[in-house]
Amino acid sequence: MPAIHRNTDGRTCGASTIVVGQSSVFANGLLVSVNGDPNTHGGGNLIASCNNVYINGKLVVNHSPDGSYPDALCPWLGGAHCFPQTNGGSPDVFVGD
Repeated sequence: MPAIHRNTDGRTCGASTIVVGQSSVFANGLLVSVNGDPNTHGGGNLIASCNNVYINGKLVVNHSPDGSYPDALCPWLGGAHCFPQTNGGSPDVFVGD
């Protein structure tokens, strides 16, 4: 099972996830990320691959890795900013797909 992705966990472009889609479920003291959460570079909203685990009606994001939409640096810098996948997660909280 993949690790659950959380607020401040990294992305492949060097950004961190910002959890804005829920405010009540935590793993290791950090909010659990859900579908649509952006990153610190602006945009890069996550696309959850988990099919069966929800928080407040939104799919949970895990580090399988899960993908995302481009962030605000994609047009200029390209590369990982055009698909800033998850790059980390909880060391001991896992979620099934």
